[in-house]
Amino acid sequence: MATWQCVKQCGACCNLDPGDRPELADYLTTEELILYFSLVGEDGWCINFDQENRECRVYSDRPRFCRVESEIFQDLYGIEPEELNEFAIECCRQQIEGVYGDRSLEMLRFDGAIGI
Repeated sequence: MATWQCVKQCGACCNLDPGDRPELADYLTTEELILYFSLVGEDGWCINFDQENRECRVYSDRPRFCRVESEIFQDLYGIEPEELNEFAIECCRQQIEGVYGDRSLEMLRFDGAIGI
């Protein structure tokens, strides 16, 4: 069985373009929405994403909505803890495909890391 994990130097989730995420208001609080929109750069990428090194500059202090943790996913999306692994894998695969493509190096690295 595949086990979700974050793959370093991917950053697909740091592509925050609100046009690609019309459902934001369905699960973020007003304060979180304001924070989310404040993080979106002109190019649609998070202003805290170091594109050269492909790393988050504020990883240890990143917002709640940037964290893949069972309590957060249950609160934001109604995902039960036992469903988190499958849900997170599907979310990452969709985001990686949308940002980099389904045959990208990032997708190959993710699939390899999770055991697909």
